[in-house]
Amino acid sequence: MTPPMDCPVPDPDWIALLAARDGAPPEGALAPLFAPILAPPVAPDGCRVVGRLAQTLDGRIATASGSSQWIGGPGDILHTHRLRALCHAVVVGAGTVRHDNPRLTTREAAGPDPIRVVVDTNRRLSAEYGVFRDGPVTLLACAEDAPGADRHGTAEVLRLPREADGGIAPAALLRALAARGLTRIFVEGGGVTVSRFLAAGCLDRLHVTIAPVLLGSGIPAFTLPAVPRIADGLRFTWQVHAIPPDILLDIPLDRARPGCQA
Repeated sequence: MTPPMDCPVPDPDWIALLAARDGAPPEGALAPLFAPILAPPVAPDGCRVVGRLAQTLDGRIATASGSSQWIGGPGDILHTHRLRALCHAVVVGAGTVRHDNPRLTTREAAGPDPIRVVVDTNRRLSAEYGVFRDGPVTLLACAEDAPGADRHGTAEVLRLPREADGGIAPAALLRALAARGLTRIFVEGGGVTVSRFLAAGCLDRLHVTIAPVLLGSGIPAFTLPAVPRIADGLRFTWQVHAIPPDILLDIPLDRARPGCQA
């Protein structure tokens, strides 16, 4: 995450791009970065999914104690809020809510707030976190066998099948969101949640912010199944964008997963 900043003066290029959220052709200087997210879905689940992480130069998203504020700078927070504004739903894991208590709104960028989706498989989060108390509509995605009522604070509970590893299948969550008309999905974090979507082949695009910071240790950005050879790693192309003081890597994955070539 990144520190709060004053709401920026509306950017004409952003306003032009925002018009494309509901079907207009993407135009302006921001189109090369954001147009792929606005492209029609091609996956069978009917969703277009972008994942995002902010990491240090040595690949950490937090210190060993879990502190993650603030890795990215002002450019990263603006970019993140723009992704929220362009998408129908923003997905975060329970760890992100526990550590950061995020609002998941578009307060730093013009545009509508997305539906907020919190993945808490076993319903261990209390209803005292902000996403369950006020603000935009929130869904709590949990395992269908997790105990509890059909509401969690102000959030509606979305029950999904539990996988063999104990978690919720990203593909099942995407199908459930698509059934509600939520087809442009932003998986904002944290590292475990983005990694699960990546490992399952459920990301069309991946945005990785790299900040000019070295921690030396801490929580890694990605946690993925090990591969035996370098050749088995997931290779891809990328485009580099400046979001001062950081850089942004825009990576087309097209639902590829480790062990396959993108």
